[in-house]
Amino acid sequence: MLKIRGFAVDVDGTITEDGSRISLEAAFSLRWLKRMGYEVLLASGRSAWETLSLAAYLGVTRVVVAENGGVVAHFPHDVTLLADRSESLKAYDLLSSKISSLKVRPTLPRLTDVVLERTFDRSEGLRIIDEAGLPIAINDSKYAYHLTRKGVDKGRGLETALRSLGLEAENVIAIGDSETDVPMFDVCGYSVALGNAPD
Repeated sequence: MLKIRGFAVDVDGTITEDGSRISLEAAFSLRWLKRMGYEVLLASGRSAWETLSLAAYLGVTRVVVAENGGVVAHFPHDVTLLADRSESLKAYDLLSSKISSLKVRPTLPRLTDVVLERTFDRSEGLRIIDEAGLPIAINDSKYAYHLTRKGVDKGRGLETALRSLGLEAENVIAIGDSETDVPMFDVCGYSVALGNAPD
């Protein structure tokens, strides 16, 4: 039987509404879960700084998974990087030389990935990167494409974060809405995909 000790919750599309506005109902629910004694971790494609700030304001656990698993941060300044951004930058340089519609998405500074607008054919981008032998994936968060080192994802980041809290992933419920949440679903004991999630 599943013994629930925590919740790993995506941000954009999961606890937001109308773009990037935090749902007050979701904020209320997360705070109650924390008050009931559960660890509530945010796992986001956003930067560590945004995700840490949001965790502090929501009153949830101050250990976050950011940049789709590339960063695990403990409030206020203990940051662990699970990838090197240099390969993502190489992939960006390569793609920008071959795809004219490529655009960087404005974000706060990134530590492990490069974030692009969804203005190009992802399969074409993957083909170009694979032919060059770069160890980079193009992950789709529904809001942007993320050039991320292969093997780095929310599942790996979450396992790192949970170890620091003495929790096992099998005792955590993952909640999300995009393909970037699937690795988190794979490691957790139970998963919930929102109704707005793709198949």
